[in-house]
Amino acid sequence: MNLSKSHFPQLILAIIVMSTSGVLARAMNISPELAIWVRCVIAGLALWVVLKFLKLPLWIKEPKARMIVLYSAILFGLHWVTYFYALHYSSVAIGMLSLFTYPVFTAILEPIIIKSKPKLIDIGLSFVAFFGVFFLVPDFDLTNDVTLGVVIGVVSAIAYSLRNILLKLHVQNHSGITLMFMQVVGLSVLLSPVFLLGDVTFQLDMIIVDWWKLLTLGLFTTALGHTLFVVSFKNFSITVISILSTLTPLIGIGLGYLFLDELPQGNVWIGGCLISVAVLVESIKSVKK
Repeated sequence: MNLSKSHFPQLILAIIVMSTSGVLARAMNISPELAIWVRCVIAGLALWVVLKFLKLPLWIKEPKARMIVLYSAILFGLHWVTYFYALHYSSVAIGMLSLFTYPVFTAILEPIIIKSKPKLIDIGLSFVAFFGVFFLVPDFDLTNDVTLGVVIGVVSAIAYSLRNILLKLHVQNHSGITLMFMQVVGLSVLLSPVFLLGDVTFQLDMIIVDWWKLLTLGLFTTALGHTLFVVSFKNFSITVISILSTLTPLIGIGLGYLFLDELPQGNVWIGGCLISVAVLVESIKSVKK
């Protein structure tokens, strides 16, 4: 693993920036599908400017690689939409913590898909983070909104894990900014019926109401945070990245308390502590390397 002095801080910065997604999503009145579409359009425009300025390619030439990026974009869209619904049915804390079960899926799937040697310590740490999710569920009745939010969050986690692994296959040979640009443009096209086939006047009104949140989500969280995150794929395994990323819900919980007055209760703290332990151990291990 090529780990220079700048790579680790870059990944941590990406994680901190991405942590704003939970509180922004919870604060919006707009539908998750429309919010994701607007987010992608804004991020796509911003990344287009960056690519032109840096004189980097907008597209990947190889047809097979383009198809894999398209598949990963579909998984990314599924992840975003289900994640927003998980937040809708629960809270910033529970929605984000349930999403960040994805390290356990990544630790299991990455060695299988990219044919790398599995590391027992990473798998063990992933299961520690996954075990923390059980403290988030009040009961296993799907008529309970919180439980439904956790289940949807886990679906989001699986989609996110598969997307990251697919991108890892090609990020070594292509610019991470180009890959992210292709994904948000692809999602802008795929989700365009959400806007075009609905009540356009009503949709525009909703966008205007949440305009600054959508702008922040598109420029800051997506164009900056997610692009830095994808660029980090060149220097870390997806398993290591996924474990370090479990810092995201902890930061998100703090933002939820500050801006939405959502204070986690009871067993949520236990789940958060288990995730914190996994992050701390993985961070120390990565810095030593």
